[in-house]
Amino acid sequence: MKVDVHAVNFTVDRKLVDFVQERMNKLEKYYDRVVSADVFLKVERTSDKENKVVEIKINVPGDDFLVKKQCKTFEEAVELSAESLERLLVKRKEKIRAHI
Repeated sequence: MKVDVHAVNFTVDRKLVDFVQERMNKLEKYYDRVVSADVFLKVERTSDKENKVVEIKINVPGDDFLVKKQCKTFEEAVELSAESLERLLVKRKEKIRAHI
């Protein structure tokens, strides 16, 4: 799966990009037809401690899934987003199997 990481309002370090790549690769275990993923990492300019926003857009044949999470750290937000995407992909796989 092709993963594009986009950092908005800051520069991203290699360790975070590797973490995102590794976590996105695990999604293929749930649904093997994932074409690509766009991961947007944003820092909101607020006084709030939970100012790290992660948006993940997954492209699968015939559909796109978008998940957005806001947390204290990017790692936590990526993890929560990936868990949501796992549920969405499993649901889609079961839906496709029901039609066969």
